[in-house]
Amino acid sequence: MTAATPAIGQRTRLRRAIAFTRFELADSLRSRWLGSSLALYALVFVIFVALGLRESSILGFTGISRVVLNVTNGVLVAVPLLVLLATCQVVVRARRNGLLEMTLAQPVRRSEWFVGVLASRAAVLIGPLVVMCLGAALIGAASGGEQGLAAITARCLAVSTALAWAFLGIGLFISAVAKTAERAVVFALVVWVSATALHDFALIGLLLNVRLPPRAVFALAALNPSEAARIGILTGVDAELSVLGPVGFWIANALGATKALLVAVAWPLTLGTLGVVAAARNVRRGDAIG
Repeated sequence: MTAATPAIGQRTRLRRAIAFTRFELADSLRSRWLGSSLALYALVFVIFVALGLRESSILGFTGISRVVLNVTNGVLVAVPLLVLLATCQVVVRARRNGLLEMTLAQPVRRSEWFVGVLASRAAVLIGPLVVMCLGAALIGAASGGEQGLAAITARCLAVSTALAWAFLGIGLFISAVAKTAERAVVFALVVWVSATALHDFALIGLLLNVRLPPRAVFALAALNPSEAARIGILTGVDAELSVLGPVGFWIANALGATKALLVAVAWPLTLGTLGVVAAARNVRRGDAIG
């Protein structure tokens, strides 16, 4: 009887987390801006498919493999913004409108609600990436297939998923620490601009004034999950990374394509996990009312 009690408690907590996941997933699917963004992203994908199925060649890739690479490069810019906007107001909005307080009035735990939020946002934001990459692979297979298409698709899917997870954790952390929804949006936009533009400008400015070894440049660049993901994509296009100059030469010889891909996947996953853990800790210990 005593041994069965913890198992029953775990099943109960699991059922509650699943219930919260379904509730949050329904709320996410009702959001018009999210549906519009996903529809626009799907439209861009269709355009890339139409262009990529032509017989032109870029960097040795033709047809659907070029589609996958081009879509993934678009993902590096679009997905961080989409993920941040979809997550940056979740916790602070629940605190401000009383949803979190009402939820905690029931015999549930904060961690169960947070797991539901995390699972629903991950399904809505990462799920379409998986569907699009697998759809590209199926289209390529139906059109005759290309050599190495499966490896290219797997690489792009891994990098895109890791990048989405990184900004999912960052967005939830912003949502947990922000005092108002408006501040959360501002913080999210600052993070997105910093990751997509300001980090590059700061690194270029530093290199113009200070001579750094290639390994230091790589480390500074890879701190940005978007840059780490870009390096992972480039290793699939050009294993020598000649486009990156001396830094690319160092990456190709000191790390190699496999280790560079590992960095491009492992670091965003680690960063996103740290953000999720920090957000969960804030939700568990913070006030239920904003």
